Amino acid sequence: MYIYLNGQVLSKEEAKISPYDHGFMYGIGAFETFRTYDGFPFLIDEHMKRLQEALIELNIQAALNTDHVIEAAQALLEKNNLDDAYFRLNVSAGDGDIGLQTTPYEDPTVILFTKPLPKPGASAKELVVLNTVRNTPEGRQRLKSHHYLNSILGKRELKDPVGQEGIFLTEQGFLSEGTVSNLFWVKANVLYTPAVSTGILNGITRKWVLHATEKMNIPSETGNYKRNELHDADEVILTNSIQELIPVNRFEHKTLPGADGPFFQKLKAMYREDTINRRRSI
Repeated sequence: MYIYLNGQVLSKEEAKISPYDHGFMYGIGAFETFRTYDGFPFLIDEHMKRLQEALIELNIQAALNTDHVIEAAQALLEKNNLDDAYFRLNVSAGDGDIGLQTTPYEDPTVILFTKPLPKPGASAKELVVLNTVRNTPEGRQRLKSHHYLNSILGKRELKDPVGQEGIFLTEQGFLSEGTVSNLFWVKANVLYTPAVSTGILNGITRKWVLHATEKMNIPSETGNYKRNELHDADEVILTNSIQELIPVNRFEHKTLPGADGPFFQKLKAMYREDTINRRRSI
């Protein structure tokens, strides 16, 4: 498999980074995951905007060009003989001395990883409340950074990682997010999702869903909610940029419609249409 590293396309065996990279030593780095449709990264502008905001928070100075990222992704598709793929754009701090650094990082390490898209898993998932509590963000908001132990601990609890997704509660017992997903539910034709203030990552697909429901004239609300809200839900849906929209078919004692849910079906159709329209506009 070939990857992009600091301007070069290299085999993964050739790619090397310094052990003094503060992304490795202290976790100072951020990333975005996205996928392509017919060779074009979906929602790439939104991903790049969020990444740039994270880099500012981490004090990493990186001049990232969206067009260049698109070109690099397409070069990797060709080099790896893939029609479409999973991508991770990673920016770590770069070299530094041993010890915590407060001055800006001016020479970051930029890597674009790729791999084949995962094979479709279960058509719907069971939602499981985790014993592991969602930790609070280390800064003012959660970044898509190198700090993923909390999610790993949560995922270890799942008996069936393919057919299940774990949902974290906050210390106060509020619903937050999944190990790799944002959470939505529909009740009486209103869409609900936990607020960013619960410490969740403001997912790119999460933002797409909220915008899509506006276009569908479906009201939406964000806030602090307890797990019993899901017992009264008509539909529950999970989102992330690789798996897209994932319907939930069971939560604790409640059976849910899964992929047969009318809201899920409308949202899925709109998502597919948007991937096509954005490809045409590029």
